[in-house]
Amino acid sequence: QASRLLELPYSSFDDDDDAEQDPGVWYPDPPKPSPFSRCVRHLAFLWNLLFLLLGLLTLAVGVWGLLTKSPLPGGERGAPLGSDPMLLFVLAGLGASAVSLAGCLGALRASPCLLRFFLGAVLAFGGLELLGGLLLLLLRRRLRDALRDLLLLCLLRYQEDPDLQFLLDEVQRSLQCCGLESYRDWESNPYFNCSAPGVRACGVPASCCQQPLQNGSVPN
Repeated sequence: QASRLLELPYSSFDDDDDAEQDPGVWYPDPPKPSPFSRCVRHLAFLWNLLFLLLGLLTLAVGVWGLLTKSPLPGGERGAPLGSDPMLLFVLAGLGASAVSLAGCLGALRASPCLLRFFLGAVLAFGGLELLGGLLLLLLRRRLRDALRDLLLLCLLRYQEDPDLQFLLDEVQRSLQCCGLESYRDWESNPYFNCSAPGVRACGVPASCCQQPLQNGSVPN
């Protein structure tokens, strides 16, 4: 009897008589999922479905921003694709959608491969956030100088990129500020410099003013 039990797992299924279960041998029933595990699976599916929808929405906003951006009068784009802010929305939407889709299918189908991929991606994102926090703490002075240089570059390219112009205007309106330290920071922009030939010379954007008029002009 013991030798027969040891041979059962290695028996061939080609012979129907051998493949039939012996009524005299006890076969354990497959384990059934408990109500708690089913509840966890459904919650994980719904949670990942929510992030999947948010990722698709972010992706749609990024693609819409890339496609509907108006070109400059010369017919050229204001900024190259690699430095376009909308590209961040596209990449973030793709990453969130891929990871959330793997989590949804893994929780729904109980797939170990998809669940491992989902867990690895979440751990990788968490590790990157932790590493970014440590770098921000250790290199805060260098990052502050680099951020200042980046913001000055944004002021310099204010008129070249519509997305950048919108972001700077919203930041200045919400924070009620003008420039980085003072309104004189806008002198680095060739359109607002006092040596500029246009009407914006020695001026600032309308978002620096507290109550700009409807047509975009600023009262004296």
